[in-house]
Amino acid sequence: MKERLEALRQKALEDLKGISDSAALENLRVSIVGKKGELTQFLRGMGSLSPEERPAMGQMINDVRKALETALDEKAKSLKAAELERRLAEEALDVTVPGAKPERGGLHPVTLIQRELVSIFTSMGFSVADGPEVELDHFNFELMNLPKNHPARDMQDTLYVSENVVLRTHTSPVQARVMTTKKPPIYVVCPGRVYRSDEVDASHSPVFHQMECLVVDEGITMGDLKGVLDTFIKKLYGGETKTRLRPSFFPFTEPSAELDISCTLCGGEGCRVCKGTGWLELGGCGMVNPDVLDMCGIDPEKYTGFAFGFGLDRLANMKYGIDDIRLNFEGDLRFLEQFAREG
Repeated sequence: MKERLEALRQKALEDLKGISDSAALENLRVSIVGKKGELTQFLRGMGSLSPEERPAMGQMINDVRKALETALDEKAKSLKAAELERRLAEEALDVTVPGAKPERGGLHPVTLIQRELVSIFTSMGFSVADGPEVELDHFNFELMNLPKNHPARDMQDTLYVSENVVLRTHTSPVQARVMTTKKPPIYVVCPGRVYRSDEVDASHSPVFHQMECLVVDEGITMGDLKGVLDTFIKKLYGGETKTRLRPSFFPFTEPSAELDISCTLCGGEGCRVCKGTGWLELGGCGMVNPDVLDMCGIDPEKYTGFAFGFGLDRLANMKYGIDDIRLNFEGDLRFLEQFAREG
């Protein structure tokens, strides 16, 4: 048994020299000192020895075990150090090599125009109001002087969630929420996403963006509306841009008007974009209907106000020369990266 034990030690040490990875080392460890390893078999074979021989043989087996375990541990440390060296060599970095220039992101053109407009209006003393996109019919229609079965509701092409819940068709319900919760004076702008059941083409989308403006105070007149519109347009498109109002109709304003601006491309001379007229239609406006004020809990005998709204997508397209509204929603990086410098 002594000769076999010594032969096992010699063989294990020789095998250990040829080990080059941790997995092979673990297999060798299990085959020698594991529960079913060769040294364990020697211990189980001690039952065949005489009582006088067992102590010496047990001591010898323990000595061989300790020697082999020490050799295995040293080999494990050696392999670990070698593997670390190899990884460091493979993952070495040359800190003198110039780094790759990261790609610069940019804001979406609609975000750019919204931020510019918010900056213009806040500089004029307005605050920004927000509201839910999934809206109650009460705020979206009824408080805007559009009761149940009103024919003007058909113009909105509404997307209904339920009988009394809609995807808001304009940002006007934000105005209603402000008027029902805040006392005049009120000077707010309401930017946001809106929804309508509409065909998709170069100028229409079922999802688009609006910004509306609301003023309610004592002594507000149509002249104030024209002054704010003039100031806003000149700040956005330049001091030479002209504005005009054309009579129109909206249930929530009385009187109502359409806002036109002199064509930003031809300066009012007439071109393909403005169809030779020299003017571009921008949006609706007017004095807040007294019935709207009354329904929102504001005394129309004491207060008057004006409101106007426009499409942010259209303003962005006019400013940046975008000829298809669908580009704003497709997420094409080739389109979006053109605006990185703008942000």
